[in-house]
Amino acid sequence: MGKELADNFAIAKDVFAEIDDTLNQHLTRIMFDGPEDDLTATENAQPAIMAVSIAALRVLEAETGFNLKSAAACVAGHSLGEYSALAAAGTFSLADTARLLKLRGQSMQQAVPQGQGSMAAIIGLEMAQVEAITTEASAGGEVCEVANDNSPGQVVISGSKAGVELAMNLAKDAGAKRALELNVSAPFHCSLMAPAAEIMRQALAETTMNAPAVPLIANVTAAITSDPEAIRNQLVEQVTGRVRWCESVAAMDNLNIARTIEIGEGKVLSGLIKRINRDIETINVGTPEDISVMASAA
Repeated sequence: MGKELADNFAIAKDVFAEIDDTLNQHLTRIMFDGPEDDLTATENAQPAIMAVSIAALRVLEAETGFNLKSAAACVAGHSLGEYSALAAAGTFSLADTARLLKLRGQSMQQAVPQGQGSMAAIIGLEMAQVEAITTEASAGGEVCEVANDNSPGQVVISGSKAGVELAMNLAKDAGAKRALELNVSAPFHCSLMAPAAEIMRQALAETTMNAPAVPLIANVTAAITSDPEAIRNQLVEQVTGRVRWCESVAAMDNLNIARTIEIGEGKVLSGLIKRINRDIETINVGTPEDISVMASAA
């Protein structure tokens, strides 16, 4: 993960080295060599995913002259990706972003004992149907809430293990194509994450924040903002709140955005954007080959 960038570009290697130094951890070694179980632990995965995104951005800037402020109308990210977006826009320093994401991962993991929470993807139902199902599943005292509105017909739910299992069965009865439990270490983006939200509230209050170079479309509001205090509050709300990705892409359309550039590992968000709005062109920048294509077109 990220090794190709580090092997080919000194500026990417510098990003990874700074994050290792900041966290006093050989995170890069885990990213490059594993073991996978260590990398997928959320306290490592969150800063690692951010590291690749920022490394790819720095290479893109150096190799093509890309300038976020002049090239982009806004930034956005999904869940932890919102921190990557804010680091890219200069709201957080790289070091502060790494520290915040390490803490975010640790606090989320510790908020709910292992095995007591769960998340599941519900495929093939409308949002209103899933919301009704989570309400029914929560009626007996269990926790079950919508966590991610990813794309039409793909909604992720989160909560107590019993609540999510009940909702999965209700979804199948309602005609869902699939109700798939996710392999996650904690039930993210639901009210069970309240202890983590309080930890992040304090950490964010102590962190310097600048206005982003371009506005952010926030996960919890799907609206643009450039106000650091509003962003600070929204990042706290995001720990327990819904990731409104469908609405965020609709906000991009309202801004007449015709092209998105997904910077970092994988192409998940580009895939979701295409399911939401096929008129928006998607470009991915995460590998040396991607950078070469962008440089040729520059």
